[in-house]
Amino acid sequence: MQTENSGFKTVRNSRTTITELMIPSYANFGGKIHGGILLGLMDKVAYVCAAKHAGTYCVTASIDNVDFLQPIEVGELVSLKASVNYVGSTSLIVGIRITSENVKTQAIKHTNTSYFTMVAKDENHQSIKVPGLILETKDEVRRFADALRRKELKKQNHTVLKQIKSPLEMDNYKQLLKNERCVIDIIL
Repeated sequence: MQTENSGFKTVRNSRTTITELMIPSYANFGGKIHGGILLGLMDKVAYVCAAKHAGTYCVTASIDNVDFLQPIEVGELVSLKASVNYVGSTSLIVGIRITSENVKTQAIKHTNTSYFTMVAKDENHQSIKVPGLILETKDEVRRFADALRRKELKKQNHTVLKQIKSPLEMDNYKQLLKNERCVIDIIL
């Protein structure tokens, strides 16, 4: 088994929680907390968690699956729990779970789960190696393996998206769109 001093760190070493009260200025036109506020908080907690693990500045490289499962109300306490789920050479995947709590009723609901890929940088903004990860629980092993599977799916998705972006002949577009809710109104 590796030790903390041999270039590896535990998941618990960088686990981070940020809790914030949702105030009226965070609300959107529908009276719910604006998604952009939550994204900003997610980016903040992902940075703190990644920087604690890497021991250096980290930047956001990508964000996967920001699903808004339930609305968050003004006056609720939002807790963002982050942990390093996976490390590569210079990158880390930080898993984030968001819950909100109604302080009057004490009802808690799971509102979001997301995965941020962060890259460690040195003083010259060059990517640098991050410590390895010591997995101490079955959940940590599962999360690491799940992150590997998501990475593979992401690669496959990029390949498919490149194919989709290849231009088609107009007849192919017409065929593809014939049962969709659109009208092609161009002169050919």
